[in-house]
Amino acid sequence: MGELSKKAKGRIEQAVGGLTGNKKLQKEGQDDERAGQVAGAVADVQHAAKDAKHALQEVSK
Repeated sequence: MGELSKKAKGRIEQAVGGLTGNKKLQKEGQDDERAGQVAGAVADVQHAAKDAKHALQEVSK
């Protein structure tokens, strides 16, 4: 599951849990949203590392 869909799923679970009073579903939604945020941060770091690698390769030519 992608980072955006994980965050969206988490937000939906939180909303439904809030409307129904289901604390467990709200907690699961919070966990899913955080997992999506972490996955997004990891992807950002990976992209930055690749960009830095390419920049160093260009400089060393």
